[in-house]
This record gives sequence, C-alpha cells and structure tokens, in this order.
Amino acid sequence: MRSGYPALMDWNILWYVIAGILIVAGLVGAILPNLPGIPVMFGGMLLAAWVGHFEKIPVWVIVFLGVLAVFSIVFDFLAGTWGAKKYGASKAAAWGAFIGTIVGIFFGIPGIILGPFIGAIVGQLASGSRVEHAARVGVGTWIGLVIGTAIKLATAFMMLGTFALALLF
Repeated sequence: MRSGYPALMDWNILWYVIAGILIVAGLVGAILPNLPGIPVMFGGMLLAAWVGHFEKIPVWVIVFLGVLAVFSIVFDFLAGTWGAKKYGASKAAAWGAFIGTIVGIFFGIPGIILGPFIGAIVGQLASGSRVEHAARVGVGTWIGLVIGTAIKLATAFMMLGTFALALLF
C-alpha cells in the first residue's frame, strides 16, 4: 500500500461509481423490453446505501425500493403475457417476440419498437397460424410490451425520485 492514499476512501469511491453505473444501466434497461433494468437499478441503489452504511439511505427506503422493483417485474411479465394471450399467441410467438427484442436492440430505436412485433409474427407463423392471426398476435404482444415498458419507466422514475429524496433529506 502506498503512503498518502487512504485505501478505504478509494474503495468507497469505486463502489459509488459502480453503484452509479448500475443505476444508469438499469434506467436504460427499463426502456428496453424484456431486460432486467429495474433489478439492476435496485442493485445499484442497494450498493450505494450499503457503502454509505445505510445512513443517508435508510433500510426502510431500500425495502420500499425493493417492493417497487418486485411490483415492476411482476407487472411487466403480466402485461406481456396478457397482450400475447388476449390475441391467442403461441409459445413460439412469445419466443419470437423475445428474440425479436434482442435482435432489435442492434437496430436502434426502430429495431426496439419493431423487433418484438416482427418476432411475434414470425414465431406465430412458424407455429402454423394464418397471416391475419399472426398479425393480431404481433399487435397484441407489442401492446403488452409497450404497457409493461411504460410501467417499468414509471417505476424507474419513482425509484429514482425516492432515492434522490432520501439522499437530500
């Protein structure tokens, strides 16, 4: 260990930087369908609270943020499932939407928007459905993903606001 470098302070700064990166990555992940942005964001907030010995961010705030994160995960899953089932999606359509989301990420905003839709249609067609039914399944799956993403974003901003208020007060 070099003299003049307080080792504990260096580690705390590193941990806070990692926590900040996780929070920002989680926010980005909350925008993209089927990615675990909210749990990643929660992990960053928990890490920041832990590094600060839960003085600025008390345990009850972390518990509240955890409840919000669980709510978001459950609702995101239910919204996507609802959209797919309402229009009679097959398991192949669900997998197609998931794969379409992953592939769509590489095509920017249009890919993020169209990837799940196209993937669901291709998956539904692969399961033997007619084009009209596959198109309805694609729309239903996409609507469910949009609703789930909106809820994730709202939850992410609620979590950020709660975290920021706890830091300020």
